[in-house]
Amino acid sequence: MKKTIRGWLVSGALPASAGRLAFVLPALLALTLAAPTLVRAQDATAPAATAGATPAAPAEAKEKDELGKYTTPDGDPTYNIQADGTMDWYTYSGYRRYHAECHVCHGPDGMGSTYAPALATSLKTMTYAQFMETVVNGKKTVGVGTADQVMPAFGENKNVMCYLDDIYVYLKARADGALDRTRPSKREDKTKAYTDNENQCFGRPS
Repeated sequence: MKKTIRGWLVSGALPASAGRLAFVLPALLALTLAAPTLVRAQDATAPAATAGATPAAPAEAKEKDELGKYTTPDGDPTYNIQADGTMDWYTYSGYRRYHAECHVCHGPDGMGSTYAPALATSLKTMTYAQFMETVVNGKKTVGVGTADQVMPAFGENKNVMCYLDDIYVYLKARADGALDRTRPSKREDKTKAYTDNENQCFGRPS
């Protein structure tokens, strides 16, 4: 039976959507939960983008599991922002985790900096598997007439790895224009299953 590691469906040692990964945080491999129950999202339509934001992508069917995570039909995590601005827990958490761990290099709200790309732009074309591989293993881009860009590997950083899906979902919402550059206010509640999974990832008692 497939298990989950921070929401990744796992068969064997690697996330199902990232079979090309060369390395996954070993401590996470021991932290598994039963496959979550999925329910159809009642309102999966993102609100219209605000002025200056990229038009939102067309709405698509989404499933919600007991961790509070919504997924696309192909199983990738995604955001769910309702017409009144209420967002899923993962998007809200991703905002917080991104600004705790990523914005120093990649800029506030995924807008980039002088030495790291705008992830709110990168995720317009980057797949979930590519995002995971880059964060876990790092990446180096050799410049031509410019300084090299080096993305360090975060595979051993639990503050990133335990919230990797959250960060991806937040940046995907930014990339699709479903979320603007404001601090999220309305959100769904954090589920007990999410808290239990979070505690397991960090090795804390539930």
